[in-house]
Amino acid sequence: MRLTQNIFIEQQQKLLMTPELRQAIAILQMSTLELNDYIQRELEENPFLEEKELEESAEYKKENVEEKGSMEEWLEYFDGRDVGYIRTEREEREEDERFFENFLTRRPSLYEHLEFQLHLEIKDLQDMVIGKYLIGSIDRNGYLCIELEEVARNLSVNIERVAKVLRVIQSFHPHGVGARDLAECLLLQLKHYGKESFLAKKIIEEHLNDLAKGKFGKIARALSVSVYQVQDICDLIRTLDPKPGLQYSSSDDIKYIVPDVFVEKVEGEYIVIVNDYNFPRLIINQVYEAIMRQPEAFPQDTRKYLEEKMGSAIWLIRSIEQRRMTLYKVVRCIVDIQKSFLDKGIEYLKPLKLSQVAEVVGVHESTVSRATTNKYVQTPQGLFELKYFFSTGVESYHGEEKVSSKSIKYIVEEIINKEDTTCPLSDEAIALMLKEKGIKISRRTVAKYRQEMGIPATMNRKRYKS
Repeated sequence: MRLTQNIFIEQQQKLLMTPELRQAIAILQMSTLELNDYIQRELEENPFLEEKELEESAEYKKENVEEKGSMEEWLEYFDGRDVGYIRTEREEREEDERFFENFLTRRPSLYEHLEFQLHLEIKDLQDMVIGKYLIGSIDRNGYLCIELEEVARNLSVNIERVAKVLRVIQSFHPHGVGARDLAECLLLQLKHYGKESFLAKKIIEEHLNDLAKGKFGKIARALSVSVYQVQDICDLIRTLDPKPGLQYSSSDDIKYIVPDVFVEKVEGEYIVIVNDYNFPRLIINQVYEAIMRQPEAFPQDTRKYLEEKMGSAIWLIRSIEQRRMTLYKVVRCIVDIQKSFLDKGIEYLKPLKLSQVAEVVGVHESTVSRATTNKYVQTPQGLFELKYFFSTGVESYHGEEKVSSKSIKYIVEEIINKEDTTCPLSDEAIALMLKEKGIKISRRTVAKYRQEMGIPATMNRKRYKS
């Protein structure tokens, strides 16, 4: 066989992910807070962007930004715009200093809180070193993650001294901190609250697993006590904190939810409002726009830089507007489909797929997925993540209409909340009650939904009465 090298010409269609397209996709996925931060960074980095004054933004909002074929057409579109007021660095600094939040202190971390108490309780320098070493070995849940023998070996001290310092730390707030396992954590808290007893200690040390499984009868027989006493100890343990360190979780873990969309009922109709009022209204800086009209006055490299920044500014404005319209259309579709939920509550939530919304809106399913990712909507029924409205359906006895799995979970929870706790309902009994409501569901599906909601099994929900 003869091998030869030849050159062929052929046509191929390829979808290229340009930087502009990546930016548009990223902006579509951003939440309100993320987009606001992104816009602020772009305002600082791109000289072609500036913020339009609030009183002028209403007129600007009516403008429909359309993509042009060339840079000259874009310049023509932005020709004659007013120059917005640009705050100086000093004015921005003075305004930031006036914010009340700047006078508030942050909450101390768990380690700062423990070290503060350590300095109050311990004066000996060697014990202070041991104490700081131990505190540094406590995880975010409040548990000690190192053996005392290792601490003694690393610091060249005897283990009795390490144990003594640990007992001091275990007396600190939050109560239960410094424990080496769950049992010790619970016992430390009972000791602090003055509720420790021989029976409670015995159950925690020897029967904690059975207690978690609700095997009160087994524990009662093993300890020769009544099942009511075991139940009382269980109720007491449930009031304790199994992860005391989380009370002082880092401020970085705090997440603030700002609705991306508002849905309000006005004169019987639901109105969709995209939350973009706090975004800066972006326009092209007129000074730099005028500079772009003199391309021969600059070297080629400078002219290329200006064109790139101009194109980036225009694409950003267009991408933000495109995000707003896509988000509006998607939520508008969800509201139209889930009107019964908005009127009556979660029991009337309908099954919904991304493909259904994509078909109505006229976009790809992935676009709907990006538009609903990390987005929240404020409705008359409360604040929900947009993804909440998408769920699978279960067959019903009422025609072809299906029932949302979230609605079924709500009904199951309501049934369990109203059950007789001395004789809790089995999954089979709950399935029969749902069938009476016209919902086709098996016992296994009920058990699956119950577990997803964190509801214990029948025996674990049983209460004993004397």
